[in-house]
Amino acid sequence: MQMGYLSYEGRVKMDIDDRPLAHLQIIISDKLRRREPVTFTWYEEPSVGGGRVTIWINQSSSLVFKYHGSRPPSINRAWLELLAEAANAVGGLRLVQEPAGVASESAG
Repeated sequence: MQMGYLSYEGRVKMDIDDRPLAHLQIIISDKLRRREPVTFTWYEEPSVGGGRVTIWINQSSSLVFKYHGSRPPSINRAWLELLAEAANAVGGLRLVQEPAGVASESAG
């Protein structure tokens, strides 16, 4: 696994593997393309203080998706659907587990 990160407003940073990061980028970009703000929530590891972080993402948000690897990871359409459902739910976007046994396609 290759560890990248998502940076929000230059102050909040979430370390995350490249593969889930690519899926989150697609969902967040899709929401912003439609001018739909979204909250994104994740839990931090105890090693960095623990707890829950929620950010409000809208058209004026400053986001950086930084990947460790140079090759785009494969994309799992079923996982995108689950993430999109979460993004459109009352609780907002959260990283749900990738469904097992579903074929992925190359992103690049």
